Amino acid sequence: MEINKGKVFYNKLIRDGVPNKIIRNGGEYEIRKIHDASEFQQELFKKVSEEAKGLAYSRTRDEFLQEYADLMVVLDSLTKEMELSEADIKTAIEENMEKKGGFNDRVFLHWSTDDTHKSNETPQGIKKD
Repeated sequence: MEINKGKVFYNKLIRDGVPNKIIRNGGEYEIRKIHDASEFQQELFKKVSEEAKGLAYSRTRDEFLQEYADLMVVLDSLTKEMELSEADIKTAIEENMEKKGGFNDRVFLHWSTDDTHKSNETPQGIKKD
């Protein structure tokens, strides 16, 4: 986000209702419509990260519900764009649970000598290349 002569530059995908909210608050804006499907998907993927971060920082039930709803709207849009059915998603979740399990046992990993595991996260102190 960049501020320049009273303008705040966001350069990101926004929800449909945001322009009207800006006008109601007495503001101005500049937008463009995204017509390219791959650009739209890419912007939705960026939005997943943004909304997931908001969810991760929520601490109350109400904050969690709001951030969860924000994330689900983005995921629903991505699901639609990628033409995934509810059955596709259900199957993927079932396969994921069968392969990795859930969080019922509340297991917290301190360390491991197994360096074959692939993770989206990096071990603390080690930067991923």
